[in-house]
Amino acid sequence: MSLLQLHPRDSVAIVTETIVAGSSVDGLKALDDIPGGHKIATHDIASGEPILKYGRIIGVATQKIAAGEHVHSHNLSIGSSEDRAPAKRVEQSPSPGALSKSAPIVEQKETFFGYARPNGSVGTRNYLGILTSVNCSATVAKRIAAHFTAERLAAFPNVDGVVALTHSGGCGMSDSGEGAEMLRRTISGYANHPNFAATLLLGLGCEANQISRIVPLTTGNITATTIQDEGGTKAAIARGISEIERLLPEANEAQRTLQLVSKLVVGLQCGGSDGWSGITANPALGLAMDHLIANGGTAILSETPEIFGAEHLLTSRAEASVAAQLMERIAWWQQYAERHNNSLDNNPSPGNKLGGITTILEKSLGAVAKGGSSPLRAVMRYADSLPCRGLIFMDSPGYDPVSATGQIASGANMVCFTTGRGSVFGAKPVPSLKLSTTTQLYQRMRDDIDINCGTILDGAESLSEVASHIYSAILDTASGKLTKSEELGFGEEEFQPWMLNSVL
Repeated sequence: MSLLQLHPRDSVAIVTETIVAGSSVDGLKALDDIPGGHKIATHDIASGEPILKYGRIIGVATQKIAAGEHVHSHNLSIGSSEDRAPAKRVEQSPSPGALSKSAPIVEQKETFFGYARPNGSVGTRNYLGILTSVNCSATVAKRIAAHFTAERLAAFPNVDGVVALTHSGGCGMSDSGEGAEMLRRTISGYANHPNFAATLLLGLGCEANQISRIVPLTTGNITATTIQDEGGTKAAIARGISEIERLLPEANEAQRTLQLVSKLVVGLQCGGSDGWSGITANPALGLAMDHLIANGGTAILSETPEIFGAEHLLTSRAEASVAAQLMERIAWWQQYAERHNNSLDNNPSPGNKLGGITTILEKSLGAVAKGGSSPLRAVMRYADSLPCRGLIFMDSPGYDPVSATGQIASGANMVCFTTGRGSVFGAKPVPSLKLSTTTQLYQRMRDDIDINCGTILDGAESLSEVASHIYSAILDTASGKLTKSEELGFGEEEFQPWMLNSVL
Protein backbone atom coordinates (compact mmCIF):
# COMPACT_ATOMS: atom_id res chain seq x y z
CA MET A 1 0.00 0.00 0.00
CA SER A 2 1.64 3.27 -1.14
CA LEU A 3 -1.25 5.71 -0.63
CA LEU A 4 -3.81 5.57 2.14
CA GLN A 5 -7.09 7.44 1.81
CA LEU A 6 -8.83 7.38 5.17
CA HIS A 7 -12.31 8.37 4.02
CA PRO A 8 -14.03 8.44 0.60
CA ARG A 9 -14.71 12.15 1.10
CA ASP A 10 -11.04 13.04 1.62
CA SER A 11 -9.19 15.33 -0.77
CA VAL A 12 -5.81 13.99 0.35
CA ALA A 13 -4.20 10.60 0.83
CA ILE A 14 -1.31 9.67 3.11
CA VAL A 15 1.97 8.61 1.56
CA THR A 16 3.07 5.44 3.35
CA GLU A 17 6.69 5.71 2.18
CA THR A 18 8.72 8.61 0.80
CA ILE A 19 8.08 9.14 -2.93
CA VAL A 20 9.99 11.24 -5.46
CA ALA A 21 8.60 13.73 -7.95
CA GLY A 22 7.61 12.17 -11.23
CA SER A 23 6.89 8.71 -9.82
CA SER A 24 3.48 7.14 -10.26
CA VAL A 25 1.89 5.91 -7.05
CA ASP A 26 -1.34 3.93 -7.16
CA GLY A 27 -2.15 5.59 -10.47
CA LEU A 28 -1.41 9.12 -9.22
CA LYS A 29 1.66 10.99 -10.50
CA ALA A 30 3.57 12.73 -7.71
CA LEU A 31 4.48 16.31 -8.62
CA ASP A 32 6.78 16.80 -5.61
CA ASP A 33 9.09 14.80 -3.38
CA ILE A 34 6.80 13.78 -0.50
CA PRO A 35 8.01 12.24 2.80
CA GLY A 36 6.27 9.24 4.29
CA GLY A 37 3.38 10.18 6.56
CA HIS A 38 2.67 13.38 4.62
CA LYS A 39 -0.33 14.25 2.44
CA ILE A 40 -0.75 14.20 -1.35
CA ALA A 41 -3.67 15.81 -3.19
CA THR A 42 -5.86 13.17 -4.80
CA HIS A 43 -7.55 15.70 -7.11
CA ASP A 44 -7.27 19.36 -8.10
CA ILE A 45 -8.14 21.70 -5.21
CA ALA A 46 -9.09 25.35 -5.71
CA SER A 47 -7.61 28.15 -3.62
CA GLY A 48 -9.82 28.67 -0.56
CA GLU A 49 -11.37 25.21 -0.85
CA PRO A 50 -11.65 23.16 2.38
CA ILE A 51 -9.28 20.18 2.55
CA LEU A 52 -10.56 17.01 4.18
CA LYS A 53 -8.79 14.17 6.03
CA TYR A 54 -10.66 11.60 8.16
CA GLY A 55 -13.72 12.88 6.26
CA ARG A 56 -13.38 16.19 8.11
CA ILE A 57 -12.00 19.63 7.36
CA ILE A 58 -8.39 20.10 8.48
CA GLY A 59 -7.99 23.56 6.89
CA VAL A 60 -8.27 25.37 3.58
CA ALA A 61 -6.02 25.61 0.53
CA THR A 62 -4.07 28.87 0.46
CA GLN A 63 -3.43 28.47 -3.27
CA LYS A 64 -4.49 26.26 -6.14
CA ILE A 65 -3.27 22.70 -5.59
CA ALA A 66 -2.98 20.19 -8.41
CA ALA A 67 -3.58 16.47 -8.07
CA GLY A 68 -0.29 14.86 -7.03
CA GLU A 69 1.08 17.89 -5.16
CA HIS A 70 2.41 17.75 -1.61
CA VAL A 71 -0.20 19.25 0.74
CA HIS A 72 1.40 20.85 3.77
CA SER A 73 2.18 24.18 5.45
CA HIS A 74 3.11 25.91 2.18
CA ASN A 75 -0.40 25.49 0.74
CA LEU A 76 -2.69 24.58 3.65
CA SER A 77 -3.75 26.73 6.64
CA ILE A 78 -6.29 26.48 9.42
CA GLY A 79 -8.55 29.08 7.79
CA SER A 80 -11.29 31.02 9.59
CA SER A 81 -14.00 29.74 11.89
CA GLU A 82 -16.45 30.11 9.01
CA ASP A 83 -14.26 27.87 6.85
CA ARG A 84 -14.27 25.21 9.57
CA ALA A 85 -18.00 25.26 10.35
CA PRO A 86 -19.01 22.59 7.79
CA ALA A 87 -16.73 20.08 9.50
CA LYS A 88 -19.07 19.93 12.45
CA ARG A 89 -21.93 18.73 10.27
CA VAL A 90 -20.06 15.63 9.08
CA GLU A 91 -21.23 12.54 10.93
CA GLN A 92 -18.24 10.23 10.58
CA SER A 93 -15.64 10.10 13.34
CA PRO A 94 -11.91 9.64 12.77
CA SER A 95 -11.15 6.00 12.00
CA PRO A 96 -8.26 3.89 10.79
CA GLY A 97 -9.96 3.83 7.40
CA ALA A 98 -8.47 1.25 5.07
CA LEU A 99 -6.14 -0.16 7.71
CA SER A 100 -8.61 -2.19 9.76
CA LYS A 101 -12.05 -2.38 11.28
CA SER A 102 -12.77 -1.25 14.83
CA ALA A 103 -13.74 -4.71 16.02
CA PRO A 104 -13.93 -5.39 19.76
CA ILE A 105 -10.61 -6.46 21.25
CA VAL A 106 -10.20 -10.10 22.09
CA GLU A 107 -11.34 -11.40 25.47
CA GLN A 108 -8.99 -10.36 28.26
CA LYS A 109 -8.49 -11.01 31.94
CA GLU A 110 -10.12 -8.24 33.95
CA THR A 111 -7.91 -8.23 37.04
CA PHE A 112 -4.44 -7.10 38.06
CA PHE A 113 -2.30 -7.21 41.19
CA GLY A 114 -2.12 -3.88 42.98
CA TYR A 115 -1.67 -2.24 46.38
CA ALA A 116 -4.98 -1.69 48.16
CA ARG A 117 -4.93 1.54 50.20
CA PRO A 118 -7.10 2.37 53.25
CA ASN A 119 -9.23 4.89 51.29
CA GLY A 120 -10.28 2.28 48.72
CA SER A 121 -7.91 3.36 45.94
CA VAL A 122 -5.35 0.96 44.50
CA GLY A 123 -1.71 1.65 43.71
CA THR A 124 0.25 0.21 40.82
CA ARG A 125 3.55 1.06 42.53
CA ASN A 126 4.69 1.42 46.14
CA TYR A 127 6.93 4.47 46.58
CA LEU A 128 7.80 6.80 49.43
CA GLY A 129 7.55 10.41 48.27
CA ILE A 130 9.14 13.71 49.19
CA LEU A 131 7.07 16.69 48.00
CA THR A 132 7.98 20.35 48.25
CA SER A 133 5.81 23.40 48.82
CA VAL A 134 8.35 25.75 47.23
CA ASN A 135 11.43 25.73 45.02
CA CYS A 136 13.52 26.80 48.02
CA SER A 137 13.16 23.33 49.56
CA ALA A 138 13.99 21.44 46.34
CA THR A 139 17.69 20.86 47.06
CA VAL A 140 17.04 19.51 50.54
CA ALA A 141 14.33 17.19 49.21
CA LYS A 142 16.64 15.82 46.51
CA ARG A 143 19.45 15.24 48.99
CA ILE A 144 17.17 13.30 51.29
CA ALA A 145 16.07 11.08 48.40
CA ALA A 146 19.67 10.64 47.18
CA HIS A 147 20.59 9.10 50.54
CA PHE A 148 18.39 6.11 49.77
CA THR A 149 20.48 4.29 47.21
CA ALA A 150 19.59 0.92 45.73
CA GLU A 151 21.96 -0.68 48.25
CA ARG A 152 20.19 0.96 51.20
CA LEU A 153 16.77 -0.04 49.83
CA ALA A 154 17.74 -3.66 49.17
CA ALA A 155 16.36 -4.65 52.59
CA PHE A 156 12.93 -3.33 51.55
CA PRO A 157 12.07 -5.26 48.36
CA ASN A 158 8.42 -4.18 48.34
CA VAL A 159 9.34 -0.48 48.16
CA ASP A 160 9.90 0.76 44.61
CA GLY A 161 12.02 3.69 45.71
CA VAL A 162 12.19 7.07 47.45
CA VAL A 163 11.39 9.85 45.00
CA ALA A 164 11.68 13.63 45.42
CA LEU A 165 9.30 15.65 43.24
CA THR A 166 10.20 19.33 43.17
CA HIS A 167 8.98 22.35 41.22
CA SER A 168 9.93 25.93 40.40
CA GLY A 169 7.08 27.79 42.13
CA GLY A 170 5.57 28.30 45.56
CA CYS A 171 6.73 31.86 46.24
CA GLY A 172 6.97 35.20 44.47
CA MET A 173 3.27 34.65 43.79
CA SER A 174 -0.08 35.38 45.34
CA ASP A 175 -1.00 33.07 48.20
CA SER A 176 -4.62 32.94 47.01
CA GLY A 177 -6.54 32.75 43.77
CA GLU A 178 -6.74 30.21 40.97
CA GLY A 179 -2.99 29.73 40.51
CA ALA A 180 -2.29 29.11 44.19
CA GLU A 181 -5.26 26.76 44.52
CA MET A 182 -4.14 24.81 41.45
CA LEU A 183 -0.64 24.32 42.85
CA ARG A 184 -2.03 23.14 46.19
CA ARG A 185 -4.43 20.74 44.42
CA THR A 186 -1.50 19.29 42.50
CA ILE A 187 0.74 18.80 45.53
CA SER A 188 -2.04 17.37 47.71
CA GLY A 189 -3.18 15.12 44.84
CA TYR A 190 0.29 13.57 44.76
CA ALA A 191 0.39 13.34 48.56
CA ASN A 192 -2.89 11.40 48.42
CA HIS A 193 -1.86 9.25 45.47
CA PRO A 194 -2.21 5.47 45.95
CA ASN A 195 1.26 4.88 44.46
CA PHE A 196 2.76 6.58 47.54
CA ALA A 197 2.70 4.51 50.73
CA ALA A 198 3.56 7.73 52.58
CA THR A 199 4.96 11.18 51.84
CA LEU A 200 7.14 13.78 53.47
CA LEU A 201 5.98 17.32 52.70
CA LEU A 202 8.86 19.77 52.95
CA GLY A 203 8.77 23.58 52.91
CA LEU A 204 11.19 26.41 53.61
CA GLY A 205 8.92 28.14 56.12
CA CYS A 206 8.40 31.69 54.89
CA GLU A 207 6.99 30.97 51.40
CA ALA A 208 3.65 32.14 50.01
CA ASN A 209 2.53 28.53 49.50
CA GLN A 210 2.44 27.63 53.18
CA ILE A 211 2.39 23.95 54.16
CA SER A 212 -0.44 24.77 56.57
CA ARG A 213 -2.62 25.44 53.50
CA ILE A 214 -1.73 22.09 51.91
CA VAL A 215 -1.95 19.62 54.80
CA PRO A 216 -5.74 20.01 55.28
CA LEU A 217 -6.18 18.86 51.67
CA THR A 218 -4.37 15.58 52.30
CA THR A 219 -5.78 12.27 53.47
CA GLY A 220 -2.77 9.97 53.18
CA ASN A 221 0.12 9.14 55.48
CA ILE A 222 1.75 12.59 55.60
CA THR A 223 4.64 14.03 57.60
CA ALA A 224 5.19 17.81 57.19
CA THR A 225 8.02 20.08 58.24
CA THR A 226 10.05 23.10 57.10
CA ILE A 227 13.75 23.78 56.78
CA GLN A 228 13.47 26.84 59.06
CA ASP A 229 11.66 24.90 61.79
CA GLU A 230 14.33 22.17 61.66
CA GLY A 231 17.14 24.69 62.04
CA GLY A 232 18.60 24.81 58.55
CA THR A 233 19.71 22.65 55.65
CA LYS A 234 21.77 20.00 57.47
CA ALA A 235 19.21 19.55 60.20
CA ALA A 236 16.36 19.31 57.68
CA ILE A 237 18.22 16.68 55.65
CA ALA A 238 18.90 14.68 58.81
CA ARG A 239 15.24 14.92 59.88
CA GLY A 240 14.06 13.89 56.41
CA ILE A 241 16.36 10.87 56.31
CA SER A 242 15.16 9.86 59.77
CA GLU A 243 11.50 10.13 58.73
CA ILE A 244 12.00 8.03 55.59
CA GLU A 245 13.91 5.41 57.59
CA ARG A 246 10.98 5.29 60.01
CA LEU A 247 8.49 4.84 57.15
CA LEU A 248 10.37 2.21 55.16
CA PRO A 249 9.50 -0.87 57.28
CA GLU A 250 5.81 0.03 57.23
CA ALA A 251 5.82 0.66 53.46
CA ASN A 252 7.61 -2.65 52.92
CA GLU A 253 4.72 -4.51 54.55
CA ALA A 254 2.45 -3.66 51.60
CA GLN A 255 1.63 -6.61 49.38
CA ARG A 256 0.04 -6.80 45.95
CA THR A 257 -3.41 -8.38 45.94
CA LEU A 258 -5.85 -9.27 43.17
CA GLN A 259 -7.83 -6.20 42.05
CA LEU A 260 -10.52 -5.49 39.46
CA VAL A 261 -9.67 -3.30 36.45
CA SER A 262 -12.30 -0.87 37.72
CA LYS A 263 -9.54 0.37 40.05
CA LEU A 264 -7.40 1.48 37.10
CA VAL A 265 -7.27 5.14 36.09
CA VAL A 266 -5.31 5.71 32.88
CA GLY A 267 -3.98 9.11 31.85
CA LEU A 268 -3.90 9.46 28.05
CA GLN A 269 -1.07 11.43 26.46
CA CYS A 270 0.36 11.92 22.98
CA GLY A 271 3.61 13.73 22.29
CA GLY A 272 5.87 14.13 19.31
CA SER A 273 2.88 13.24 17.12
CA ASP A 274 3.23 12.52 13.43
CA GLY A 275 0.97 11.85 10.46
CA TRP A 276 0.36 8.30 11.68
CA SER A 277 -0.66 9.13 15.26
CA GLY A 278 -4.34 9.42 14.40
CA ILE A 279 -4.23 6.30 12.23
CA THR A 280 -2.38 3.68 14.29
CA ALA A 281 -1.43 4.34 17.94
CA ASN A 282 -4.21 6.73 19.00
CA PRO A 283 -7.17 4.71 17.64
CA ALA A 284 -5.66 1.50 19.04
CA LEU A 285 -5.28 3.11 22.46
CA GLY A 286 -8.84 4.45 22.18
CA LEU A 287 -10.19 0.97 21.51
CA ALA A 288 -8.30 -0.38 24.53
CA MET A 289 -9.81 2.42 26.64
CA ASP A 290 -13.31 1.55 25.45
CA HIS A 291 -12.72 -1.95 26.79
CA LEU A 292 -11.32 -0.64 30.08
CA ILE A 293 -14.27 1.71 30.55
CA ALA A 294 -16.78 -1.03 29.68
CA ASN A 295 -15.31 -2.99 32.61
CA GLY A 296 -15.60 -0.13 35.09
CA GLY A 297 -12.23 1.57 34.59
CA THR A 298 -11.47 5.24 33.99
CA ALA A 299 -9.57 7.08 31.26
CA ILE A 300 -8.55 10.75 31.51
CA LEU A 301 -8.25 12.66 28.24
CA SER A 302 -6.59 16.08 28.50
CA GLU A 303 -4.54 18.65 26.55
CA THR A 304 -7.35 21.12 25.78
CA PRO A 305 -5.51 23.08 23.05
CA GLU A 306 -5.01 19.76 21.24
CA ILE A 307 -8.70 18.95 20.93
CA PHE A 308 -9.44 22.36 19.38
CA GLY A 309 -11.34 21.75 16.14
CA ALA A 310 -12.36 18.24 17.23
CA GLU A 311 -14.25 19.10 20.41
CA HIS A 312 -17.54 18.28 18.70
CA LEU A 313 -16.51 14.60 18.63
CA LEU A 314 -16.61 14.71 22.43
CA THR A 315 -19.61 16.98 22.96
CA SER A 316 -21.70 14.78 20.64
CA ARG A 317 -21.40 11.95 23.17
CA ALA A 318 -21.86 13.99 26.34
CA GLU A 319 -24.84 15.28 28.27
CA ALA A 320 -25.66 18.92 27.56
CA SER A 321 -24.19 20.20 30.83
CA VAL A 322 -20.93 18.33 30.27
CA ALA A 323 -20.71 19.53 26.66
CA ALA A 324 -21.22 23.11 27.83
CA GLN A 325 -18.37 22.79 30.34
CA LEU A 326 -16.03 21.56 27.62
CA MET A 327 -16.95 24.41 25.28
CA GLU A 328 -16.35 26.88 28.10
CA ARG A 329 -12.80 25.57 28.48
CA ILE A 330 -12.21 25.83 24.72
CA ALA A 331 -13.38 29.47 24.84
CA TRP A 332 -11.05 30.15 27.79
CA TRP A 333 -8.07 28.81 25.85
CA GLN A 334 -8.90 30.92 22.80
CA GLN A 335 -9.05 34.04 24.97
CA TYR A 336 -5.87 33.01 26.80
CA ALA A 337 -3.98 32.64 23.50
CA GLU A 338 -5.28 35.99 22.26
CA ARG A 339 -4.16 37.76 25.45
CA HIS A 340 -0.64 36.58 24.71
CA ASN A 341 -0.84 37.57 21.02
CA ASN A 342 -0.88 33.91 20.08
CA SER A 343 -3.14 31.41 18.34
CA LEU A 344 -4.10 27.84 19.12
CA ASP A 345 -2.81 27.01 15.63
CA ASN A 346 0.71 27.85 16.89
CA ASN A 347 0.45 24.15 17.73
CA PRO A 348 1.46 21.81 15.86
CA SER A 349 5.12 21.93 16.83
CA PRO A 350 7.99 21.87 14.33
CA GLY A 351 8.42 18.14 15.01
CA ASN A 352 4.73 17.50 14.36
CA LYS A 353 5.03 19.28 11.02
CA LEU A 354 8.10 17.30 10.02
CA GLY A 355 6.05 14.19 10.73
CA GLY A 356 3.25 15.27 8.38
CA ILE A 357 0.78 17.18 10.58
CA THR A 358 -0.06 20.61 9.16
CA THR A 359 -2.80 22.24 11.28
CA ILE A 360 -4.15 21.99 14.80
CA LEU A 361 -7.42 20.71 13.29
CA GLU A 362 -5.60 17.74 11.79
CA LYS A 363 -3.65 17.13 14.99
CA SER A 364 -6.78 17.34 17.16
CA LEU A 365 -8.77 14.89 15.04
CA GLY A 366 -6.03 12.33 15.61
CA ALA A 367 -5.51 13.20 19.28
CA VAL A 368 -9.18 12.78 20.23
CA ALA A 369 -9.02 9.18 18.97
CA LYS A 370 -7.15 8.26 22.19
CA GLY A 371 -10.44 8.65 24.01
CA GLY A 372 -12.14 5.91 21.99
CA SER A 373 -15.90 6.11 21.51
CA SER A 374 -17.20 5.92 25.09
CA PRO A 375 -19.55 8.63 26.40
CA LEU A 376 -17.84 11.65 27.93
CA ARG A 377 -18.97 11.57 31.54
CA ALA A 378 -17.42 14.71 33.04
CA VAL A 379 -15.15 17.73 32.52
CA MET A 380 -12.96 18.69 35.46
CA ARG A 381 -10.39 21.30 36.41
CA TYR A 382 -6.67 20.61 36.33
CA ALA A 383 -5.59 18.27 39.17
CA ASP A 384 -9.13 17.98 40.53
CA SER A 385 -10.38 14.81 42.20
CA LEU A 386 -12.16 12.39 39.89
CA PRO A 387 -15.91 13.02 39.91
CA CYS A 388 -16.89 9.62 38.50
CA ARG A 389 -15.67 6.66 36.47
CA GLY A 390 -15.60 6.34 32.69
CA LEU A 391 -14.17 8.76 30.12
CA ILE A 392 -13.32 12.08 31.77
CA PHE A 393 -11.81 15.22 30.30
CA MET A 394 -9.35 17.19 32.44
CA ASP A 395 -8.51 20.72 31.34
CA SER A 396 -4.77 21.16 30.81
CA PRO A 397 -2.16 22.63 28.49
CA GLY A 398 -0.95 20.48 25.61
CA TYR A 399 2.57 20.34 27.09
CA ASP A 400 2.90 16.69 28.04
CA PRO A 401 4.72 16.88 31.41
CA VAL A 402 2.30 19.54 32.69
CA SER A 403 -0.74 17.63 31.43
CA ALA A 404 0.40 14.27 32.81
CA THR A 405 1.24 15.87 36.18
CA GLY A 406 -2.37 17.05 36.44
CA GLN A 407 -3.72 13.62 35.50
CA ILE A 408 -1.61 11.91 38.14
CA ALA A 409 -2.65 14.50 40.75
CA SER A 410 -6.24 13.58 39.86
CA GLY A 411 -5.53 9.92 40.59
CA ALA A 412 -4.22 8.34 37.38
CA ASN A 413 -2.27 5.24 38.41
CA MET A 414 -1.16 4.50 34.82
CA VAL A 415 -0.15 6.67 31.86
CA CYS A 416 -0.28 5.60 28.21
CA PHE A 417 1.74 7.87 25.94
CA THR A 418 1.65 7.61 22.14
CA THR A 419 4.42 9.11 20.03
CA GLY A 420 5.31 9.37 16.37
CA ARG A 421 8.55 11.33 16.53
CA GLY A 422 9.98 9.64 19.62
CA SER A 423 9.17 11.47 22.87
CA VAL A 424 11.03 10.19 25.93
CA PHE A 425 8.99 10.39 29.11
CA GLY A 426 8.40 8.93 32.53
CA ALA A 427 6.18 10.03 35.40
CA LYS A 428 7.08 8.79 38.88
CA PRO A 429 5.36 7.49 40.91
CA VAL A 430 3.22 6.23 38.00
CA PRO A 431 4.37 3.84 35.25
CA SER A 432 4.16 5.25 31.73
CA LEU A 433 3.74 2.98 28.69
CA LYS A 434 5.11 4.38 25.42
CA LEU A 435 3.37 3.47 22.14
CA SER A 436 5.02 4.10 18.77
CA THR A 437 3.02 4.95 15.66
CA THR A 438 5.40 3.17 13.25
CA THR A 439 7.64 0.14 13.22
CA GLN A 440 10.55 2.34 12.09
CA LEU A 441 10.32 4.42 15.26
CA TYR A 442 9.97 1.31 17.42
CA GLN A 443 13.11 -0.21 15.89
CA ARG A 444 15.05 3.04 16.19
CA MET A 445 14.12 3.68 19.85
CA ARG A 446 13.61 0.22 21.34
CA ASP A 447 15.03 1.33 24.70
CA ASP A 448 12.20 3.87 25.07
CA ILE A 449 9.16 2.30 23.35
CA ASP A 450 7.05 -0.40 25.01
CA ILE A 451 4.52 -1.20 22.27
CA ASN A 452 4.79 -1.03 18.48
CA CYS A 453 1.50 0.10 16.93
CA GLY A 454 3.15 0.33 13.52
CA THR A 455 2.19 -3.28 12.84
CA ILE A 456 -1.25 -1.91 11.91
CA LEU A 457 0.31 0.14 9.11
CA ASP A 458 2.51 -2.80 8.12
CA GLY A 459 -0.58 -4.97 7.71
CA ALA A 460 0.80 -7.50 10.20
CA GLU A 461 -1.91 -6.90 12.83
CA SER A 462 -5.38 -5.43 13.01
CA LEU A 463 -6.39 -2.47 15.13
CA SER A 464 -8.18 -4.77 17.57
CA GLU A 465 -5.15 -7.04 17.90
CA VAL A 466 -2.89 -4.10 18.77
CA ALA A 467 -5.53 -2.76 21.16
CA SER A 468 -5.49 -6.16 22.85
CA HIS A 469 -1.69 -5.93 23.25
CA ILE A 470 -2.07 -2.47 24.79
CA TYR A 471 -4.70 -3.67 27.22
CA SER A 472 -2.60 -6.68 28.27
CA ALA A 473 0.43 -4.44 28.74
CA ILE A 474 -1.60 -2.10 30.96
CA LEU A 475 -2.60 -4.99 33.24
CA ASP A 476 0.91 -6.45 33.31
CA THR A 477 2.42 -3.04 34.06
CA ALA A 478 -0.16 -2.30 36.75
CA SER A 479 0.84 -5.64 38.30
CA GLY A 480 4.49 -4.65 38.52
CA LYS A 481 6.17 -5.20 35.16
CA LEU A 482 8.59 -2.30 34.58
CA THR A 483 8.13 0.02 31.63
CA LYS A 484 11.04 1.13 29.45
CA SER A 485 11.00 4.59 31.04
CA GLU A 486 11.17 3.03 34.52
CA GLU A 487 14.15 0.94 33.46
CA LEU A 488 15.82 4.15 32.30
CA GLY A 489 15.01 5.94 35.57
CA PHE A 490 12.72 8.64 34.18
CA GLY A 491 10.20 10.38 36.37
CA GLU A 492 11.44 13.05 38.78
CA GLU A 493 12.09 15.94 36.38
CA GLU A 494 8.80 15.35 34.55
CA PHE A 495 6.82 16.54 37.59
CA GLN A 496 5.69 19.90 36.19
CA PRO A 497 2.65 21.55 37.84
CA TRP A 498 0.75 24.05 35.69
CA MET A 499 1.87 27.47 36.96
CA LEU A 500 -0.90 30.00 36.32
CA ASN A 501 0.21 32.64 38.80
CA SER A 502 2.21 35.66 37.74
CA VAL A 503 5.71 35.90 39.20
CA LEU A 504 5.78 38.99 41.41
